[in-house]
Amino acid sequence: MEFAGAVGKTGILTGAVGLITEAKQADDIIQSGQADMVFIARELLRDPHFPLRAAHELGYEVKWPVQYERAKWQ
Repeated sequence: MEFAGAVGKTGILTGAVGLITEAKQADDIIQSGQADMVFIARELLRDPHFPLRAAHELGYEVKWPVQYERAKWQ
């Protein structure tokens, strides 16, 4: 995140990569301005539902794919 933060100060959009495995961690990176986006490729390999789980953990309401609706958290 150090490099993304340094490059971001130039006005160039940046992304943070590497060891981003928790929803709160990704949210903190974006909210603090360390990067404009996070890349979560390895975490998606481990947990393909990470975006849905992260949204739930952070309290965001997102539209689930129709075929997943019956498995949705209440």
